[in-house]
Amino acid sequence: MNPTGQTPAQRVQQLRHELERHNLLYYTLDAPEITDAQYDALFRELKDLEDAHPELDDPNSPTRRVGGAVAQAFASRPHRQRMYSLDNALTPEEWQAFLERLGRVLPERAFSFWADPKFDGLALEVIYEHGRFVQALTRGDGETGEDVTDNMRTVRNLPLDLRRHAAKANLPVPELLEVRGEVVITKADFHALNQTQDEAGAKVFANPRNAAAGSVRQLDSRVTASRPLRFFAYGAGETRWPMGDPWPTQHALMEGLGRLGFTVAREGRAVDAAGVEALYAELERTRDKLPFEIDGMVVKLDRLDWQREAGFTARAPRWAVAWKFPPRQAETLLERIEVQVGRTGVLTPVAVLAPVSLAGVTVSRATLHNEDEIKAKDVRPGDTVVVQRAGDVIPEVVRSVPEKRPVGLEPFVFPEACPSCGSRVTRLADEAAWRCLNVSCPAVLKGAIVFFVSKSGLDIEGVGKRWIEILVEKGIVKSPADLFALTLEDLLPLERMGEKLAANFVEAFDKARRSATLARLIAALGIRQVGAQTARTLAGAFRDLDALARATAEELQLLPDIGPEVAQSLRAFFDNPGNRELLERFRAIGLWPSRPADAPAAMGPKPLAGKRFLFTGGLAGMTRSQAEALVEGLGGTAAGSVSKKLDYLVAGQDPGSKLDKARALGVPVLDQEGFETLLRQAGEAPEA
Repeated sequence: MNPTGQTPAQRVQQLRHELERHNLLYYTLDAPEITDAQYDALFRELKDLEDAHPELDDPNSPTRRVGGAVAQAFASRPHRQRMYSLDNALTPEEWQAFLERLGRVLPERAFSFWADPKFDGLALEVIYEHGRFVQALTRGDGETGEDVTDNMRTVRNLPLDLRRHAAKANLPVPELLEVRGEVVITKADFHALNQTQDEAGAKVFANPRNAAAGSVRQLDSRVTASRPLRFFAYGAGETRWPMGDPWPTQHALMEGLGRLGFTVAREGRAVDAAGVEALYAELERTRDKLPFEIDGMVVKLDRLDWQREAGFTARAPRWAVAWKFPPRQAETLLERIEVQVGRTGVLTPVAVLAPVSLAGVTVSRATLHNEDEIKAKDVRPGDTVVVQRAGDVIPEVVRSVPEKRPVGLEPFVFPEACPSCGSRVTRLADEAAWRCLNVSCPAVLKGAIVFFVSKSGLDIEGVGKRWIEILVEKGIVKSPADLFALTLEDLLPLERMGEKLAANFVEAFDKARRSATLARLIAALGIRQVGAQTARTLAGAFRDLDALARATAEELQLLPDIGPEVAQSLRAFFDNPGNRELLERFRAIGLWPSRPADAPAAMGPKPLAGKRFLFTGGLAGMTRSQAEALVEGLGGTAAGSVSKKLDYLVAGQDPGSKLDKARALGVPVLDQEGFETLLRQAGEAPEA
């Protein structure tokens, strides 16, 4: 017993509730009741009790807000319901066009809306089971996100236990509640963080969104805990209630989330169409006075049953739109123009500017796209120029200000030699870009290898861009094929490269060598005008890279979506001696995926033609994109949502709500074994 007369368990429980109440008062309501010293005393008492009584451990204790052990990497987890993007409206006319589209989808309705600020932060989903916080996922690609649970536990205004809030609000405790929201940093906290970073010689963040995203994705949760992050709720994913959903509208949902302890935007309100326009004007006028960066307003149909009825397009809900503010502009000095070389050899001019504050962000560089744009805008080094952030994100030079031009400024002359390797650059007749055609150019090589391992290429897990750049800069890797020959002895001498990380790299490259699909490898080669979809088409038509290399331009153009330019680009790649040497190295190390000899080619009958597949949950030994590529290579289609039009739902581990919806609609369901059996019967088994 302690001096309060309570058992340790009772005192621990009381302290946890008390500290969470003060977190809510301080971080959400801006109404603290005790001093920092008093809070710290309660915190220390709880920490001492937990240390003395490990049997009382709770992952959601307020003491976990300070972070813990360093994670090795973030695991990927599927969302139960897809997190969609939003369509944009940039003008009042586009807002009216949204209303007209909505009226066609839901005719003869009197619409009301929920409108609130569009935060410029990191979108993610926090998940509660029986009132207790259990998981947090970034948005990721919408279908799958990164598990950042431990880091989000450190965000002080995020409620970790909803049960006391529910009791106080006279709400049932949800069996499952997925809350979608945005992690943000206030403008004041952002500037203070950057000052601290600068004084410590650490990275300075470009804007509050980057600071929030970078803080959430720290492998060391103690770093996340040290950052002034806040979570704003804006909606919900899947929910399960013991006695029916208590929230019939978006308005009720937002009020309900607030009563459960979540921070919601105070500026949000339920309005009609005219009210939406009034709120937009008000937010645009007062945005600089808000503590957070916003880049517009999100408008959602208020009734949730009408949201479900309106449904989704392939990428966005039909019942919501992001009405963005016009881009911010400012004048500054164009100090010089630098020319960068990308992975395809394209030379891109970049404006180096005298730093200028633009929509709360300091801008010192902006894109100029190409030589033609420089000439069209008559932009010269030494000019005063107008700069804007398109969508408040990407800085670009809009125009020069001729009346402020000093006498004697000469037009910019595009370089005739590559800034990286010195080779003569070439401009093709049908392009605006100048290119370095030297395949050994260091800048081209670095960009090509970074692309090779990226999600658009082989998607080699855990191998970041900066490590690839280091390996290329030090001359350890001079070709994508070199990656698969790396040893621990090659990697361990590198600064900050430990034995565990080095072993993970070697294992990741070996796994990619063994499991790469033909479509992935074709995409990873970085052939001009050959993206993921074209790569899948080619992988379905040709057994391996040998067969593809033998195809004539005329044969290639028989395939869907491949015209003369793409065919010419493919022929140019395979006719290049250096590229042929690279492919021979791939063959020698066993990176040579192929379709079984008896499998049909894409130009012949397609055994899955017309069949629609949807994937949910995790699949062993393959990513979702790899599974979709297998289906598409055999003529099938990868769908984005459950409907009666589906032919198969493929359910892996932890399938979520899509499985229940598919069964309710009578859609045939395959487990992974059944999916692989179907592929073998269709003529293409997944590679081991």
